[in-house]
Amino acid sequence: MRYFFPLGLFVALFLDGALSQAFAGAMFTSTLAIESRLVLLWIVMAVCFGKIDHILVWSILAGLVFDLYYTGIIGVFVVILPLIMYLTKLMYRFFTPSFIVVLLIYLIDVTVATVMFYWINLLIGFTNVSMAGFIGLSLGSTLAYNLAVFVLLYFPLQRFFESFSK
Repeated sequence: MRYFFPLGLFVALFLDGALSQAFAGAMFTSTLAIESRLVLLWIVMAVCFGKIDHILVWSILAGLVFDLYYTGIIGVFVVILPLIMYLTKLMYRFFTPSFIVVLLIYLIDVTVATVMFYWINLLIGFTNVSMAGFIGLSLGSTLAYNLAVFVLLYFPLQRFFESFSK
């Protein structure tokens, strides 16, 4: 897991952008904007089912790469990803692991990350969409897309983390 986790983290990070680029015509229209959050899924599954050393450091590095590569504003995801990792650890310790529990944690994490990213962009003037417009345009479709991805990847990722974390 020492090598698989960081490799998978950065593959998920770049897949987020690659999927958005490949399916831009379907993911970004005048009525919706879907944000792929595979990197959050990787972190959530690692927290819930893996035994990862230095996961906070890896979250910060992934956030830094995300910021440098996708946004050009250093600090947004450098803060969001470690915060999400910490939030996941806090929530997860109160529950027993199951599909529904991890799904709800992941949807909360996606919601928090997407809303924080919106608020930061609103604060610095990168967007002027109202909160209602953001919820209708981006948040709902992002949650639906990431729910579908979670359903498809949950069991393979769970088996992966459980088998390589022993």
